[in-house]
Amino acid sequence: MRPVVVSPGAPVDPAWTPARSPADVAELAARGATPLVVLPAELDAALAAAAVHRWHGAAVFVTEHAEEVRLALDMTDSLAGRRPPALARRGLA
Repeated sequence: MRPVVVSPGAPVDPAWTPARSPADVAELAARGATPLVVLPAELDAALAAAAVHRWHGAAVFVTEHAEEVRLALDMTDSLAGRRPPALARRGLA
């Protein structure tokens, strides 16, 4: 499932289950729930938290930095093998 990024104050689906830690996210994802994570307001903290929570299976992210977080989530999914990289280059030296 491609992660969902929503802005603060946007309506959320009642089926989404809030999670407070990566361990909560992993447990909810293992049970088949859709974990929701509210990210910090500070950009660097939001990007780091988004990557860690996505790695553990979070599917919905609430943030003020939608574009930046989307890029971090795509990168995390590529590293985890859930999606192909946007660009692949082969370095020959």
